[in-house]
Amino acid sequence: MTSKKKQGKFVPGDFKLKVRRGVDGLGLFAEEPIKKGACIIEYVGPTLTKEEEYKSRSKYLFEVTKTKTIDGAARSNTARYINHACKPNCEIEIRKGQVFVMAKKNIKAGEELNYDYDTSYFDEYIKPKGCRCASCKAKKMQKAA
Repeated sequence: MTSKKKQGKFVPGDFKLKVRRGVDGLGLFAEEPIKKGACIIEYVGPTLTKEEEYKSRSKYLFEVTKTKTIDGAARSNTARYINHACKPNCEIEIRKGQVFVMAKKNIKAGEELNYDYDTSYFDEYIKPKGCRCASCKAKKMQKAA
């Protein structure tokens, strides 16, 4: 339920976002400009027990606290499509056990949303294959030239 009365820093805006193919597979793109500091979207999913987390093969686990992990694998969790970037335009803020994606800078219409994944995820899933974010691709092209 969206309410006009709901306001505050941690209430996702009603932004037009679209999942589409990007440089690194499916990504989430802004369909309209988003101002720096705006709460864009919440990362949602069921909370897992430590046992469920340990057994899970999901790549969409988000550790909120030492005792709370969200499994954001469901396609209804649109925030799951936000890719990693070493120089991101978004950042994560955790408030009262909820995970929010905030605009780190002004985002233009058509721009892909991204944030810096934590070190453990990066080291386990991204580093072995090589980072494919825009800044890393630019570095690789500079070295090759």
